[in-house]
Amino acid sequence: MKPRIGIIPGDPSGIGPELIAKLLSDEGVKDQADILLIGDTHLFEMGQSQADAAFSLTPCDARTSDWVDLPSFAHHVQNTIAPDDVINATVTIESGKSALANLNTALELARDGIIDAITFGPFNKAALIEAGLGHEDELHYIAEFLGVENYVSELNTLDGVWTSRVSSHISLKEVPDYITKERINEAVHLIDRTLKRSGLARPRLSVAALNPHAGDNGNFGTEEIDVIAPAVQALQAQQVNLDGPWPSDTVFLKAKAKEVDGIITMYHDQGQIALKLMGFDRGVTVQGGIPFPVTTPAHGTAFDIAGTGRADVKATREAFNIACNMVANWDRSDNAA
Repeated sequence: MKPRIGIIPGDPSGIGPELIAKLLSDEGVKDQADILLIGDTHLFEMGQSQADAAFSLTPCDARTSDWVDLPSFAHHVQNTIAPDDVINATVTIESGKSALANLNTALELARDGIIDAITFGPFNKAALIEAGLGHEDELHYIAEFLGVENYVSELNTLDGVWTSRVSSHISLKEVPDYITKERINEAVHLIDRTLKRSGLARPRLSVAALNPHAGDNGNFGTEEIDVIAPAVQALQAQQVNLDGPWPSDTVFLKAKAKEVDGIITMYHDQGQIALKLMGFDRGVTVQGGIPFPVTTPAHGTAFDIAGTGRADVKATREAFNIACNMVANWDRSDNAA
């Protein structure tokens, strides 16, 4: 049985509609999954025009129809934004509301078992916030929408290397307050569980330090001595395949050499800079801690090239691949989100 993947276009003003059109133009995607498009008809048509692509959509109500057996691409039709309100390469509340409305429908369909996973085109956080996101990012919005109370965090992956974060969308001056044994424990277990759901039986993990040279025996900070190293030791005692803390300017050399599968970073840019330097056009974000796979390309809405037909589909294709793979391996791990 193929995975059932719901796909939404993301922010209408960015490159999302074009990326989805390019993804669907790849002949292999229909063999890989049963695909349900969720969004406005004119957005998918606009994406085809931007991508110089052509495919047909079959309108349906996925809640009441057997959409998997429909010809071409099944399309759960939405009416979230008027065509005249789509302003290319511009942050607008209308585009933010459209993105949230399509996301809400996709989440409902996944929650109700109608689809197995979601892949979405890039969102624009400024537009989402104007539209009433009410959170620092879409992940925490998703968690509240679904009533998820466990630990959640964005996970990023590129060429088989994964990262999780102890802290994320906060200012740097707040980061030390977030470095606790409890949060490290949660970040480690989240990436370990997610990697198992991506098909790895025993992921190899490394923990990054917070301070330069891993604190240099306390000369540049004591978080490594007081918090991070004891947390790593406690996790090792639980049989987690883990080492560290490693200096953050060298830990990604282990990843590049394929010596580890995942790295737990202390803050957002510690991992994001490394991964984006390694391959900006191939990175994927996985919404960790959600009870079904939710993936998206790690890059943004790229307003500088929106509507030009120049958007690179590689990261979107990989996001789709990861969603499919996680569905196939979901039962290999425990049932915790």
